Amino acid sequence: MKKLDLFISKAFLGPFILTFLIVIFALMMQFLWLYIDELVGKGLGPLVILEFLGWGSATLIPLALPIATLLASIMALGGMGENNELLAMKAAGISLQRILVPIIIISFFVSIGAFFASNNLIPVSYHKIYSLRDDIRNTKEEIRIPTGIFYDGIDNYSIRIGSRDEKSGSIFDIMVYTHKDNRGNTSLTLADSGSIKFSADKKNLIFTLFDGYSYEEEPRDYGSTDTSYILQRIGFSRQESIISLDNYSFQRSEDDRFSSEVMAQNLKQLRVARDSIDSIYSKVRAIQYRNLITGGGLSFSKELDTALRGSYVATLDYDSLFVWNDINHKSTNLKMSIGQIESAINTIDNLRLDEYQYIHPLRKIRIEIFRKFTLSIACFIFFFIGAPLGAIIRKGGLGTPVIISMLFFVVYWVIDISGKKLATDGVIDPSIGTLISSFVLFPIGVYLTWKSTKDSALFSADSYKVYFDRLKTRFNARRNKQRL
Repeated sequence: MKKLDLFISKAFLGPFILTFLIVIFALMMQFLWLYIDELVGKGLGPLVILEFLGWGSATLIPLALPIATLLASIMALGGMGENNELLAMKAAGISLQRILVPIIIISFFVSIGAFFASNNLIPVSYHKIYSLRDDIRNTKEEIRIPTGIFYDGIDNYSIRIGSRDEKSGSIFDIMVYTHKDNRGNTSLTLADSGSIKFSADKKNLIFTLFDGYSYEEEPRDYGSTDTSYILQRIGFSRQESIISLDNYSFQRSEDDRFSSEVMAQNLKQLRVARDSIDSIYSKVRAIQYRNLITGGGLSFSKELDTALRGSYVATLDYDSLFVWNDINHKSTNLKMSIGQIESAINTIDNLRLDEYQYIHPLRKIRIEIFRKFTLSIACFIFFFIGAPLGAIIRKGGLGTPVIISMLFFVVYWVIDISGKKLATDGVIDPSIGTLISSFVLFPIGVYLTWKSTKDSALFSADSYKVYFDRLKTRFNARRNKQRL
């Protein structure tokens, strides 16, 4: 039996690792396509790009693990069924439940690993991704001055180059506007030729110009009503300018900037954040309740509580309600009541906005706490869907198993995303919103497992053809009987 268990384990582990890597690669291409605009043109080194993609691939584990488990279990059992290996095992007296034992054990450890990945690896990955994205976003694009048009990619400068000699690196017909003083186009430099190069530390741009003129316009008298300018024209045979290039090279910043993000926290940190916000919200809610009572026209919060008696409780003369001395008295009191109701409505609207800054983060935290476990549950449920399916359809390879697994995974992912959205909006409880996909797939897994143990021909076209032929025969017999 040990050799058989080893054989079954290898039949599952091979497709599992292969499909996991394939899914990660496919999702990584989509991830790269999503952020390609932020990576290109920044002068980033290959190590920075590989690090970004590496942490990005770690964030895709919640997508890759369930589908890899589903597809590998279908391929493993389907391949053994297609090669009549399942039939040989059953002929030797080995039940399907016993055949699935080694794969169940592997799936159990995969589920445990999925929990640790969700709780330890993925938060670190999101934290790194957030930090790298912010650093890359703050990195300005590489300086590539085109010819024939004005280039404003350098702060406080607008540069136009007429032509460029690619071999020598020389530039010709140069026009430079300086906007350091924010006074418009009052500083202009014209030159016949020049060159541009970076300093050794890449922090400065050295702009060397030859044979040109600098034009400066200055007001005659600052603060006076005279709006005329004085024009200065200075000729030069060589002029060298050093332009600082802040944020033009990739620079790492502090890593703890995004530690408060929900996706970047593990289970312990989420619980601490939940308790902290919940404690603050309880105090805020007590203050809001008191403000609502007083804003609604009640002087004391227990004024309507008839169960309380005592001098410290304000009593309300219920017999005097809706008893008016005259029409003016009634009109005055009704207007006061309407005003107090409108005040209470405005108070409720304001409290709703105040509550959102506490309720919404609490929902997101509770959702993320439950989602730490949903990945493990999904991997285990997908095994009990894939393995029976493989035993029933008896097809290996990447054909039929891929199509079937994609259908089940799309159903799971749509339900999961919808449940998370409804829970975030407060329509349903976070526990229900995060576990609803598991609730839907669990009965399917139980049903397929039961069918596979009964050697059901669930996906056999011949069995359905026989069934419908029987129905057709019964229908024709009943119709003939009615005619007689």
